[in-house]
Amino acid sequence: MSGYQPPADLPTFGSGLSFIDAPMGNRDADFVVAGAPMDWATTNRAGTREGPNAIRAISRMLIDGAHPELGVDPKTLDISDLGNFDVRIGDIAQSHAMIEQQATGLKHLCTLGGDHSIALPLLRAAARKHGPLGLVQFDAHTDTWEDNFGQHLAHGTPFYHALAEGLIDSNRIIQIGIRAPMGASLLQAARDTGMTILSAEDVHEMGTSEVAKTILKVVGNDPAYLTFDVDALDPAFAPGTGTPEMGGLHSWQVRAIMRRLLPVNFIGMDVVEVSPPFDHAETTSLIAATVVWDYLCLQAAKAEGRA
Repeated sequence: MSGYQPPADLPTFGSGLSFIDAPMGNRDADFVVAGAPMDWATTNRAGTREGPNAIRAISRMLIDGAHPELGVDPKTLDISDLGNFDVRIGDIAQSHAMIEQQATGLKHLCTLGGDHSIALPLLRAAARKHGPLGLVQFDAHTDTWEDNFGQHLAHGTPFYHALAEGLIDSNRIIQIGIRAPMGASLLQAARDTGMTILSAEDVHEMGTSEVAKTILKVVGNDPAYLTFDVDALDPAFAPGTGTPEMGGLHSWQVRAIMRRLLPVNFIGMDVVEVSPPFDHAETTSLIAATVVWDYLCLQAAKAEGRA
């Protein structure tokens, strides 16, 4: 209808298709959301190329108000959704190079994956700006294999390469939720680098407050990066992922840990391994969207001087 003006408050289902209905296309925004729609580095079930758009779609559930604990709304930030990064179908190395180039120069990037291999080019771009980073990794797998089934660039290898390239500081790495089958020598090799590894059982037994305190102690005050693989959660909460592992974190535990990380000097993050073809009722996508929303709420609280 000519001259029609939409109402100021649309119903939830009528919101836009960007993440939390943020404005689109501003690379100069203080906080930028972008998708990395690739799944050709997976070793089990594919489908994570559909992850970014699924996370955006369900993020409509998070636009109705402020964080219930922190009391902030991330839409008060200068934030923009850039859409999805360009990638090269079937070519892992080229896709990584393209992601790194597109991530370079952005002020504070939140990336929606995509398989976990995308963390490597994102860390390359971030470390070029900030130097070796601390790493907070939620995951069922260490992702420190030198190769996956002969493939040196895969979703199980990003942190092997990130360590080898000096992108992350091994003494400031903490992995949370680890529980997948792996060789004892590989697990010991990961620990020998100096990183801290908390299994899912450790989280259950320690409690969320102690886990958060451990994270703060490990990463300290220097710049750090958050990488969140949804398979850190038990498949009961996050079935829509390529390599599910039983005995994982509960969704409430993730949120309780996240909201205690206000002091961490995060400079960027990703959430990965959402595979919508295996999801049920958008539950996995909602978890991923909420992790990003909680993360942005931390940044909004910092902008208010509460860190």
